[in-house]
Amino acid sequence: MIYNVQIKVMPLKDLLDPQGKAVMGGLQNLGLTTISDVRVGKHITLAIDAESEVAAKQVAQDACQKLLANPVMEFFEIEMIN
Repeated sequence: MIYNVQIKVMPLKDLLDPQGKAVMGGLQNLGLTTISDVRVGKHITLAIDAESEVAAKQVAQDACQKLLANPVMEFFEIEMIN
C-alpha cells in the first residue's frame, strides 16, 4: 500500500537562521513591519510503499535521520496524510 507522508524540517530554535533573517529584512523593507520573526525550513512529501502505516513512518524516520535533516542544525516532524 502507498502511504503519503509530510515531513517538516526546521532549524533548531537555538540556532541563528540566516535565511529567515534575510526574508525578515525583505518583509520589513516591503512595509510589513508587524511580522516579528521568520524561520525558513523545508517541506517534503514522500509516497512510501509499505506494508503498514507503522512501517511507512519508520521509512520516513530513517530517511530523515540519514539524509533529509541534519540533526546538528535541524529538527524534523513527520505527519501521515491521506
